[in-house]
Amino acid sequence: MQAPFDVTMALLDGWADYTSSAMSRGRLSPLDVAEDSIAWWSAANVRSEPTWSTEHIVVRSWPQAELLEFRGPGRSKAGTPTLFLPPQAGHASTIVDYSQAQSQVRTAQAAGLDQVFVLSWTSATRETSESSIEDFIAILDDAVAQLGGRVNLVGDCQGGWLAVIYAALRPDAVVSLAVAGAPIDFQAGQSAIQEWVRSLSGRGELDFYQYLVKLGNGNHLGTSQVLGFKMLEPAEEISRIAALWGHIHDPIYVQRHEDFENWFDWPQDLPGAFYLWIVEHLFIKNELIKGELVVGDSVVDLEQISCPVFMLAGSTDHITPPVQMFALANYVSTPQHLVQQDLVEAGHLGLFMGRAALAGPWSRVFSAVAEVDSTTVSTSAQTASH
Repeated sequence: MQAPFDVTMALLDGWADYTSSAMSRGRLSPLDVAEDSIAWWSAANVRSEPTWSTEHIVVRSWPQAELLEFRGPGRSKAGTPTLFLPPQAGHASTIVDYSQAQSQVRTAQAAGLDQVFVLSWTSATRETSESSIEDFIAILDDAVAQLGGRVNLVGDCQGGWLAVIYAALRPDAVVSLAVAGAPIDFQAGQSAIQEWVRSLSGRGELDFYQYLVKLGNGNHLGTSQVLGFKMLEPAEEISRIAALWGHIHDPIYVQRHEDFENWFDWPQDLPGAFYLWIVEHLFIKNELIKGELVVGDSVVDLEQISCPVFMLAGSTDHITPPVQMFALANYVSTPQHLVQQDLVEAGHLGLFMGRAALAGPWSRVFSAVAEVDSTTVSTSAQTASH
């Protein structure tokens, strides 16, 4: 019942802000309003492909992904490589390097992590539509081997549970594990996505999700995923559009709106087979936390994870509530003093790209990862000397 009220207030506020701005500028004639309407429509609807903000090179490619190496001033080859796994949720992987002022990549570099890499997921095609979880684990194996056999692993949202699965399957390859906003225990707490899944597959059926894949000719369309996210908070979507109208005379505000929407609305398709596997085994059956998830010939045992673990969750995250993320702490074998949980004052996206989250919690996590790395290198050197 609150949503209609919120929408009404957002529309009224948008018009009030627009009228106030237009009057102060002496631009309230019908022609002025028409010109502003064209500018608003363009900012609200015209999209361009999102880009990376930090210099990088492509060091390896697969049909499903590219391995990117990020280079910055003063960069060296010292220490363990840090590998980011962005979300696979219908958007570009650039969220981990969203802008110069909002970048996990740059935050990691500033904290002393000299070798930073990202697995950038590519949009699914007919040729990659049958890609499986085993295919993505194989890509990770290739990437880790390319980087020397051991990495600091960082995973956001769906990249988070993929990082956790990999760390459980290949514990010797992961020096530290940092995970944010990942639904490790999907059935814990309450979330908007959880309610959708329960309503669409209350008895475990996949009919609706199979229909979506059929609609995408074997893939799950990024446009469907983006629409689904918007339907979770329709009032918020309308509020953003109304606020854009209210600030159409503010070029900085308009540019920030366009930058975000370019990322959010630029769709990236997921392989249909992989998408259906996620829905069935993680979202519906919750097999990861139950110890029943099988990848290849191996059961994914979270107790195999014994490296330092860093977890971040957003206090107002409606996609992945903190209890779903922090559940991981109850299943790993990592000593308690090496398990860190940070509750960040942020929503789902703010957890990954918010200025406050990056400057505070993420900066501390990456500094701790760098410290773990230096300790590991020192211990390895002492062992080698003996």
